[in-house]
Amino acid sequence: MILAENHHVNSPSNMVKETVQMSRLTNGEAENSLHKQSDQNPRQGRNGRCRNLGSNGTSSQPCYDENGGEVNRSGISTRDASDNLNANMQPDVIHKKARQQKEMTFQDMYNNQDLFDDEDDDSDWEPAQEHVEIKKWFCTNCTMVNLDDTIHCDICGEHKESGILRHGFFASPFSQDVGSAEVESEIKERHRDLGCPISTLNSSTAVGFDERMLLHSEVEMKSHPHPERPDRLRAISASLATAGIFPGRCYPISAREITQEELEKVHSLEHIEAVELTSHLLSSYFTPDTYANEHSACAARLAAGLCADLAKAIFSGRAKNGFALVRPPGHHAGVRQAMGFCLHNNAAVAALAAQVAGAKKVLIVDWDVHHGNGTQEIFDQNKSVLYISLHRHEGGKFYPGTGAAHE
Repeated sequence: MILAENHHVNSPSNMVKETVQMSRLTNGEAENSLHKQSDQNPRQGRNGRCRNLGSNGTSSQPCYDENGGEVNRSGISTRDASDNLNANMQPDVIHKKARQQKEMTFQDMYNNQDLFDDEDDDSDWEPAQEHVEIKKWFCTNCTMVNLDDTIHCDICGEHKESGILRHGFFASPFSQDVGSAEVESEIKERHRDLGCPISTLNSSTAVGFDERMLLHSEVEMKSHPHPERPDRLRAISASLATAGIFPGRCYPISAREITQEELEKVHSLEHIEAVELTSHLLSSYFTPDTYANEHSACAARLAAGLCADLAKAIFSGRAKNGFALVRPPGHHAGVRQAMGFCLHNNAAVAALAAQVAGAKKVLIVDWDVHHGNGTQEIFDQNKSVLYISLHRHEGGKFYPGTGAAHE
């Protein structure tokens, strides 16, 4: 109820009239306020409110007490009166009422609901909903989630019981117990049939990998495994080994930790120090999805250093091309920030390393599903490095929201 504030004394009837007039504000503001007040007052009935007031200050329509009973003007609950009446009824009257209710149709019951005085108000009753746990599994190959009754991953097609970490990509689940000697023999036979000698002496492709990068992982165990986790490198290395590519047809390039001087060409000193600080912490986060543990800073330095050396090897002619099997990734890491699972920008470090080795121009082609906002920021004013990104944008609604066509 809304009362107008006045400096002169009004009679009760005038106050009621002013109240009614105030309740007729435009856009229903008074009614909304009335509902808010009534909801906060538990003594105003089952639904927390009474009907509109009459001109004499009494209720023109019934109110309800806390038990849902109608309150008459004398303040007596009709529910209480009904209970007293039922207590004084003769047995034959009660029996007649029960027979009358039994003979009524559903339509009659609906039209005469007042005849049924159910002591238990179950108007807010809802059937108990049993919690059903949905079983899921995460693909070993692409890390995406699938329902338990799905046999092959909806994203990449890998089998639910994948043997990829042992035998390579799309390995049959029925061969997971096969010994490593048999797999190696099968690989050698396959390449012998193709006429491809398993040797790195004449190889023009370099591959870099270091197991210390597997130590970078999320400490906190969650129901959904983080998409950027050590299994990604394990799966790729298993695939290369099964195909006889590495080790086998490519020669290895060792990983080294990038120096601070090299990193300062890409990142600010504050950013470099922030990443280094994580080596003294068991677990930390730059963003809700960009984690670090005590091994992450070392892994990031190894990833950047390996990419830099690989770029130099290619430009110098020691390798025609190469593949850096590294993590954490890098293309979201900008000059001053770590984000999107990325700590140091490995592609940017490699591009500048190639220029130090003598390259005049460098092209970076990024075909990740997300825009490499960090790489774009780093080379935004550098005319000697062209950055091309193929990614989803969706009008800026897809992470990280940057990378529109006009950029």
